[in-house]
Amino acid sequence: MPNNQQEFIPVYLFLGFLEAGKTTFMQDALEDAHFTNGERTLLLVCEEGIEEYDTSKFDEYDIHMHVIEDISELNEENLSLLLRQTRAQRVMIEYNGMWQVQTLFENMPDDWGVYQAVFIADATTFMQYNANMRSLVVDKLNICELVYFTRFNDKMQPKDYHQIVRGVSRRTDIYYEYPDGNAVFDDIEDPLPFDVNAKNIVIEDRDFALWYRDIMEDARKYENKTVTFKGRAVKNSSFPPNVFAVGRHIMTCCVDDIQYCWVAAQYGRNFKPHKDHWVTVTGAIEVRFNQMQGQFIPMLHVTKLTDAEPPEQEVATFY
Repeated sequence: MPNNQQEFIPVYLFLGFLEAGKTTFMQDALEDAHFTNGERTLLLVCEEGIEEYDTSKFDEYDIHMHVIEDISELNEENLSLLLRQTRAQRVMIEYNGMWQVQTLFENMPDDWGVYQAVFIADATTFMQYNANMRSLVVDKLNICELVYFTRFNDKMQPKDYHQIVRGVSRRTDIYYEYPDGNAVFDDIEDPLPFDVNAKNIVIEDRDFALWYRDIMEDARKYENKTVTFKGRAVKNSSFPPNVFAVGRHIMTCCVDDIQYCWVAAQYGRNFKPHKDHWVTVTGAIEVRFNQMQGQFIPMLHVTKLTDAEPPEQEVATFY
């Protein structure tokens, strides 16, 4: 990454499936004086639907549009070339809903960084996409800061949509746009199923995925607090002698995305877990800043460790 902050190119990423309303949403943003403040903008359109951009004011707003016809065009060389040709100071991307976001991240120039990611979803088709293409929905929800549901109506229940979003992220803001154009903020509370202020925070087996996501999103909330949970202990040869991993496999949306999610655990004794070694651990959380990940991460200082039987459902989920 460049050292000079002025060289950093902010990327505004707009996600969603075909005909969800991305173009209309972005057109409104481009014509908003608070958003369009004279910066030269490269607009990359990766999906063309029925709605087209009104380019009549693009010259006035210094907006340069380029259509990405194929995913192969998302490569560092081509994107850098487009930026040089337009001399743009920022990038807006209308991303193709059928493409994985990771493809873009892996091919962006080093000096590009996502400044904001918005997921525009058609409320009338969202449930169908979630049922039939769950992995693509989760792909978008994983990185967006805002979900904006278009074509919402009084027959729909916000809690149903809320639950799906919160099953992936507790930090994402949610808005529902009704036919009259009024956008309503989702203020449904999401109390955690455990008491983070308890003397000893006990995590039930069914709540492990929720707890793990919460502590990884806001580790400092747990600093110096004691927690008890069950997990599979794993030793890696690269770990110090008194450190091991303890966690569980978590499934976010489907079998293909199951992964072992763990925290580093430090134990005063010489503990050598065997294969499929389940334990119940109690310990205090220390929070450290990881320079490589750019975030605060937790470490468990184990005070008590006992062998345990595997949970009834070994793979943790958010439901």
